[in-house]
Amino acid sequence: MRRFAAVVALCLILALLSRAARRAAPPDPPVPEMIGEGIISTPDDELGGTITADGQTLYFEKSAAPHYLYILYESHLVNGQWSTPSVLPFSGQYRDTDPVLSPDGQTLLFASDRPVHGAVNGNDQHHFYIWSVSKTANGWREPQLLPGPVNDGFNQVFASISSNGNIYFASSRKTGHYDIFRTRFVDGKYQDAEDLGPDFNGPTIDSFEAFIAPDESFLLIGSFGRQESFGSSDIYISYNQNGVWSKPKNLGPVVNTPARDYSPRLSGDGKWLLYTSERRKSSAPRTAPYTYSEFVQESRGLYNGLGNLYRIPLDYVLRTTKP
Repeated sequence: MRRFAAVVALCLILALLSRAARRAAPPDPPVPEMIGEGIISTPDDELGGTITADGQTLYFEKSAAPHYLYILYESHLVNGQWSTPSVLPFSGQYRDTDPVLSPDGQTLLFASDRPVHGAVNGNDQHHFYIWSVSKTANGWREPQLLPGPVNDGFNQVFASISSNGNIYFASSRKTGHYDIFRTRFVDGKYQDAEDLGPDFNGPTIDSFEAFIAPDESFLLIGSFGRQESFGSSDIYISYNQNGVWSKPKNLGPVVNTPARDYSPRLSGDGKWLLYTSERRKSSAPRTAPYTYSEFVQESRGLYNGLGNLYRIPLDYVLRTTKP
């Protein structure tokens, strides 16, 4: 009887230890979810996804590789499925790229090489400038060149705005590399653009995206040449700690892969990290050479090395990267 009681007690102890170990173990990381497979994410090159706060409208772009044309699109969620995308009424003629919604969802910032009226000496260099377009009850107004120090004659390729009006953007104005800058909105006027400094910008780094959280608590960055890296463009995060920005940290292998991972944004409800990835379905090395038919099939498929849109819960990103 004593032996039986000892065995029962041991089993109870082992069960409690097992339960405690399961509780202590971190949860399995989420798997990035492709957005609109076959409708939004297709064998074409898609990037720059941004979703409204109600989750019903998606803005994104398609690129005619290699970068001959960028066109902005919208799609609507109907009965749980994304509708066939349509070209936004102000896009389709020039290279329009990097659409980013304002926190209130009423303004879309984007970069474009469309003509600039009143160019210096009448000579339009077709640089990328940041444009702004506002929603109306019936659609969209005409895009306007963003006033202030963001546009200064060099290429600007991405801009995002916080709830207090501060703008963060990527520009080649200083070194020819793409660096991250900020212009503060003070007393109704934008101040001179500030270089965010050596923790963000450097001679071996090109940062093409800088997405600021609405409350300015963190900054999402898409960069080539920044360390630590998984092999191509990766996504990083920096936290605002009492006005001082932490050194950008790689989001890790759940988000970043040996392929290009870039163009980060938050969904309008703040629950999702949206981004673009050129990842393959499997990163395992091939055990045999491609045949012609295999190569053609893969090059026409979803995982052909062109961009697709993904999302991952933001709480996972913040939980695994906060200092």
